[in-house]
Amino acid sequence: MGLYGVAAILLASYLWLVIFLDLGGGSNRFDKTSGVALISRQGLRQLITVEVPLRDIQAVKVEIREGLSPMRRLALRIQGRRDLPLSRVGEPIPLADLESTGARLARFLGVPLEGL
Repeated sequence: MGLYGVAAILLASYLWLVIFLDLGGGSNRFDKTSGVALISRQGLRQLITVEVPLRDIQAVKVEIREGLSPMRRLALRIQGRRDLPLSRVGEPIPLADLESTGARLARFLGVPLEGL
């Protein structure tokens, strides 16, 4: 029983550390004047930054999956790369907000909106 208590304390400490350090938090910046999309996220020991030229963005993708583990995600479809997620993991976004944000971003970038 003591082993389970120690494991629970270690797991809780790890989760509080992740919350305190705000791992995965960051920002998305789209700059038409310089023609660059800058996506930055906080990693464990460093800031992770991805810089994508706006001309390489093919579409804004909205993924909606319902069921036991629902997923609502906004991502960028980039030419020659994997999809780049823009929304936070584990943060359920209301459908109306997801659609309006995706449509506004697609209109700003001048690309189609996929997945609806």
